[in-house]
Amino acid sequence: MPYQLDTVLFRFFIFWYICGVVLLTFDLLPMWLEWANVVFLILAGLLAMVYFTRAFHFKKGLLMIAFVFVLSMLIESFGVKTGLFFGDYTYESDFGPKLLGVPITIGFAWVMVIATSHTLARPIANIVSRMKGIAYALYAAFIATALDFIIDPVAFQVKQYWIWHEPGYYYGIPASNFYGWFILSFVIHYCLYTFFFKNNKWTSQQTAWDLRMRLLYFLMTFMFLIVALVNTLFLAAVLSIIFLLIIYPIYYVTNNRRAVDDKSRKKRIV
Repeated sequence: MPYQLDTVLFRFFIFWYICGVVLLTFDLLPMWLEWANVVFLILAGLLAMVYFTRAFHFKKGLLMIAFVFVLSMLIESFGVKTGLFFGDYTYESDFGPKLLGVPITIGFAWVMVIATSHTLARPIANIVSRMKGIAYALYAAFIATALDFIIDPVAFQVKQYWIWHEPGYYYGIPASNFYGWFILSFVIHYCLYTFFFKNNKWTSQQTAWDLRMRLLYFLMTFMFLIVALVNTLFLAAVLSIIFLLIIYPIYYVTNNRRAVDDKSRKKRIV
């Protein structure tokens, strides 16, 4: 995709996002427009795909996209058919076309989750002295799973995009779902670290899409948070706010520390 289309695509997403927030907040979304939610998640995934191709270069970015998309779809398909890993659940028909029993929307959503959690967690690998990959992957998996604590209650209780067939204490969602999210996120992020963290630094380049991914994580959280509040899912909303108040300050502290360390290293070299 030509670089000049990047801004156009992101601005179109923001426009779609604002319309969606207004319609969902005031319960103005008609039944015939439910497909817009699917398009919204796919569009968010497309933004993340652009990020990967810009940050990791085109071919490596495509490989990363394919890896995340295919692995997440396979694991989700395994989970739907066996009830293992995430728990016993089924997807409803109005969540987009399916592949292997799983809506392709899920693959796009996972690409978005991995891209946004990576940009927020990547400074961790630069500042810890030991077990960098483990520290980065654990923290990135926490960020990814934190997003699911607000997505899943809304998707299940409000929109019913999928139905859980086993009990759970958190809005009827079994704990295995969050374990599954954390484990899958950890594995993907550790693979990302293995391939793209060399010589004590990330081989990816910083672009305008890094900021857009950090903004995208906040926007996704905020939209589901608003819907949760409107539908009285107060615990999910409170937890989401707490997670945001943890994740973003940690990012700015660790990123600033990395910048200071880089300056000190350059001075010593000079």
